[in-house]
Amino acid sequence: MIRPVLTEVGIFLIPFVLYALFLLATAKGVTESASWPARVVLKLLIAAFLSVIISFVLLAHFSGAAPTSTYTPAHLEDGKLVPGQNR
Repeated sequence: MIRPVLTEVGIFLIPFVLYALFLLATAKGVTESASWPARVVLKLLIAAFLSVIISFVLLAHFSGAAPTSTYTPAHLEDGKLVPGQNR
């Protein structure tokens, strides 16, 4: 459960990291408050939220089994463990 949460947090932080890298590349102070005006932070927040929403939509649309498939849970067959699978 922690992996999807960390993935979404990472996706949320991507715009801020890219802006910080841009500030480093242009030799401006990353830690200076003048480099992070409210208008820029608001745009970064909007970009971060949009990227998280898009990732949720893509995850819901393209992950999981096909709608007509049937899941067979893991079971023992002839003394061997057979993993669960979609059929």
